[in-house]
Amino acid sequence: MKFGDIAVDDAEGAILVHRHRVGERSFKKGRQLTEADLDQLRQAGIESVIAVRLEPDDIGEDEAATRVAAALTGKGLTASAAFTGRVNLYAETAGVAKIDQAALHRANSVDEAVTIATIGPYDVVKPKQMVATVKIIPFAVRASVVESCCARAKEAAIHVAPFKTFSFGLIQTTLADTKPSIPEKTVTVVRDRIEPLGSRLAHEIRCGHDAGEVTGAIQELTSRGCDFLLILGASAILDRRDVVPSAIVRAGGHIDHFGMPVDPGNLLLLGRGANGAPVIGLPSCARSPKLNGFDWVLHRLMAGLELTADNIMAMGAGGLLKDIPSRPLPRAAAARGGEARDVARAPRIAAIILAAGQSRRMGDTNKLVADIDGAPMVTRVADQVLASQAAPVICVLGHEADRVRAALAERDITFVDNPDYAQGLSTSLKRGIAAVPEDADGALVSLGDMPQVAPDVIDRLIAAFDPIEGRAICVPTADGQRGNPVLWGRDFFEEIAEITGDKGAREIIDGHPESTVEVDMTGEGVLLDIDEPEALAALQGTRKATGS
Repeated sequence: MKFGDIAVDDAEGAILVHRHRVGERSFKKGRQLTEADLDQLRQAGIESVIAVRLEPDDIGEDEAATRVAAALTGKGLTASAAFTGRVNLYAETAGVAKIDQAALHRANSVDEAVTIATIGPYDVVKPKQMVATVKIIPFAVRASVVESCCARAKEAAIHVAPFKTFSFGLIQTTLADTKPSIPEKTVTVVRDRIEPLGSRLAHEIRCGHDAGEVTGAIQELTSRGCDFLLILGASAILDRRDVVPSAIVRAGGHIDHFGMPVDPGNLLLLGRGANGAPVIGLPSCARSPKLNGFDWVLHRLMAGLELTADNIMAMGAGGLLKDIPSRPLPRAAAARGGEARDVARAPRIAAIILAAGQSRRMGDTNKLVADIDGAPMVTRVADQVLASQAAPVICVLGHEADRVRAALAERDITFVDNPDYAQGLSTSLKRGIAAVPEDADGALVSLGDMPQVAPDVIDRLIAAFDPIEGRAICVPTADGQRGNPVLWGRDFFEEIAEITGDKGAREIIDGHPESTVEVDMTGEGVLLDIDEPEALAALQGTRKATGS
């Protein structure tokens, strides 16, 4: 192909590279110039144009794109007509796109003139969805390049494996404290996953979290002819010898693989029943409708694709799927990478220090400004919080607000006044929650009379926080007892705002066991609040004796 400035008198049959406007007429790039075109250009005073001439061994962009696309098009795809050197490939049916990345790279490496872009390997596609596009960059390509690209494109041929119709059986185990709403919601989520892909949830069994009971449930659903078995335990699978895998083996099946490098979804188990039907031990994130590792496994199996341990362990690249912790945006529910999603990041946790109380049991002493080895108690609490990963730090003031504010002077703290502090703890809690920034994913509620909660305790609570995995309320424990501070996900702020009286939010914790995680701590700092003069005297004496 010859490219360059060509005299108008010699340009008949050449292909125009850049657009030219002559009066009311526009000559678009890519136009093959005729003698009539050249007459108009001459009349406009144009003496030369930038154009290309094809040589005997050149193939024009449209024909080249058509040939490469034909070689690339496998089962379940159809190619569009070529236009400006581009051919698009569309899915004929819903299914999973089979794309060999290595082979695709080899095809794209033949020559810079020929490019092939596709969706991601194993993406779910809908009918008429674009799956790939072939684009020829210049106006023509040498025949030898097209031949080589076609050969490589055949090796990289893209296929759409259509979804098949299956009947699913679901087994859910329960514990004594399992709320009935949890398995009910799970059934809805499972149906919403499989029914749009053409299958159905035929049967569901709920049983105790016991290997014997799960074995019986597997045998019953197998006898009912279920093509797939899904098992979701009340407690996550942590070992190949755990309840769910043990039950699969007892029922005559076997375990193919446990664990996957996809998050959420790490704790997925893949096996086969006695009849060879796939059995999937689900990770807890399968209760959520958001994309997780279970979806990747489910899509491939429902498309009839082989899934081996090596296939699963190859999912690590791109396997970090988490959304912003408490503000997840919609991800592609039916297609890996099909819609934009937020990159995972560390949660943003604000801290609220409740320092508005009247210290009624302390007599005339305001415990928050009581001396603890040379510093007011509330100062020690605030310094511990400020040394943690929580930010910003909000302090709610009420009783003797000026004294408390003075004790916290020159610190990076946002102060919130609570004029209703005498009506109880709930009023301060609500004031603090209302002051949490909109971009925070949650809030740590710290009590101003708990000076032995160290920064690493707060950081450990933040590390545990993950609403996607069912850890939206993080409660510290010591010696089996729940303590403070408690970390709350934003989803619970509205409930907190409804609390009244002189009480905290313990009832909300009790009402959401599925979202609560207990985080074990060393020491008793999370249990020790200073409510009475004796406790204050003991703390002061201890700190003086230890020099801490």
